[in-house]
This record gives sequence, structure tokens and C-alpha cells, in this order.
Amino acid sequence: MMSVIVPCYNVERYVPDVVLSLVNNDRDDIEFLFIEDCSTKDRTYEALLELSKRLQHGRVIRHERNGGLATARNTGIDASEGRYLTFLDGDDWLAPGYLTQLLDTITRFDADFVRVDHVSVNGVQREVMRAPEGRRNVILDPRLSIMPVTDTTMVDYPYAWAGIYHRRLVDRGLLHFHDGLRTAEDRPWIWGLHRKAESYVVTGLRGVFYRRGIASSLTQIGDVRQLDFFRSFDLVLAELADDPEAGKLRPKAIRNYCTVIAHQLMNKERFDRKVGAQLRQMAAETLSRISEEDLSDALFGMGEERVHELRRVRGGMKEVRA
Repeated sequence: MMSVIVPCYNVERYVPDVVLSLVNNDRDDIEFLFIEDCSTKDRTYEALLELSKRLQHGRVIRHERNGGLATARNTGIDASEGRYLTFLDGDDWLAPGYLTQLLDTITRFDADFVRVDHVSVNGVQREVMRAPEGRRNVILDPRLSIMPVTDTTMVDYPYAWAGIYHRRLVDRGLLHFHDGLRTAEDRPWIWGLHRKAESYVVTGLRGVFYRRGIASSLTQIGDVRQLDFFRSFDLVLAELADDPEAGKLRPKAIRNYCTVIAHQLMNKERFDRKVGAQLRQMAAETLSRISEEDLSDALFGMGEERVHELRRVRGGMKEVRA
């Protein structure tokens, strides 16, 4: 059996599209777990109760209080019964027959996990987003897809819904997310997966449609929850410390971290004044903990605009070549 885990929070308007796309993927060996994360602004829960009846094996689990995306996914993992697991966000949708193709791929290769491309949707515009790994339909070592530092690699493509995962990853403690993270919850998750799993495959399926630019999406809301990315990347660095190749991998993790810091600083106008000040303070404190030598190794070639933003809050960094 396959388990599809769908966290939902204030997405009533999208529930019909999501469920219809799942009906077009329904099989008697697939269960659909909707984790209703205590919505407050609409009737997401009631919509899920009604529309999920159209699925052969649809279940709605409601949180007593809002826990965030990471916690909702963990609830789904703990409640799941499938040999294989995948995720879908409550405002996205799937192409007809996509789940069958996904199942066929992971059973054919018997890999720990499979990663796929996806379609980014912004209004009427659609764009295919390719997973960075160019080798397709062959068994790969996940660790070898982390580097190099200056390239976009698979740890820069953290979307949990862009793939399918064998239950043995759950048994090994590699599929759960860090509870309570409100944003960037997939960063420590993807790093752990690529450092510790044994095998994976990348394939060119494009059956996930990912909505961008939704006003209610946390990525569009400039409140304090956005600052959870600091905790996420601190976890990446802390967990990396015991890795046998920590010295090799650390510059890549620092580059990831600094890329997100620079992005947030460059878009600071969406934060209110108090949160914007907190962003700058946390960025300065984070960067001050990283030596200029490490920053030089990690940020080489990042680009003048982003490095300039980092210099403004840290100071120094004379040796960092943008």
C-alpha cells in the first residue's frame, strides 16, 4: 500500500481541486491521509470531511491545535500504513495517473527514495522545474548528490512532495521532520536524507503542480514565523558536526544558509518593522559565528548583490569574493 499525506490549513478554496486530482489517482492500494491543522479562517475541516468521501481510503485527522507543516506531516507519517509514502500540500494538485507512475518507479528500482521534477504554477503561468541531478533513472548514492559547493544540487531542491519514500526510511528515523518548524522545515530533512539514506533515483515525472504566489501561503506572509529558517539551518549545521565528512560538506551548508539569509534581507520590505529588525539582528549574530575564512570558502561566486547584503549586517568579509 501507498500512503499520501496531505497537510491542510486554511485551504478550503483549494480542497475541491486537491481532492479531484486525488480521485483521478485513486486505487484500492492507496490511502489518503488529510491532516487538518486546526484551521481558523475557513471551513477546511468540513470540506475535507465531505469531499474525502469520494476516495476509497480517505481519512481526515484533525489537530487539536495548530502545529505547523512539519508537525502535520509527522502526524501523517505516524498514522500511515503504506509501504511507500509521499506528500502533497493542501493547495497543490496532481496530474491524473501520476501516483501509479510514482509507485511503478520506486518498485522497479527498490530505492530508498525517488525524486521527481515538478510544475510551478503562478496564476496562468506554468514552468517545469527540474530536479538538479542530471542522471536519470539510475540508482545513485544520495551523499554524492550534495556537492559541489558552488552548484545547485539536490539539497537545494528540498521539496518533500517531489518524490516518494520507502517505509524503511521511517524505520531508520530519516523521514520525520523537526516538530514545530513553521518554515524551511524541509532543509534539515533533505540534508539528513542525503547524508544517511543508501540509495535514490531521479526520474522525469512532472505530475506535481505547485502553486506559487498565494497570499495566504507562509512564504508570502512576512511575520515572525518566517524567521524559523534560522533554527532550521542551525539544525543542519548541528547535525552535520558529527558527520565523517563534515569538513567537506560544511561549506555547502553555510552557502545554503547564507543564500536564504540574503534572500530574506533583500525582501525585508514585506516584514513589519519589529520583525525586520529581528531578522537583521539574528542574521548578524549568525554570520558573526562563522569565520571569515569559512565564509570565503562558502560564498565564492555567489554574486555581488547577495554578498553585499551579508556584508551590511556582518561587516568585514574583505576576503569574500562575490
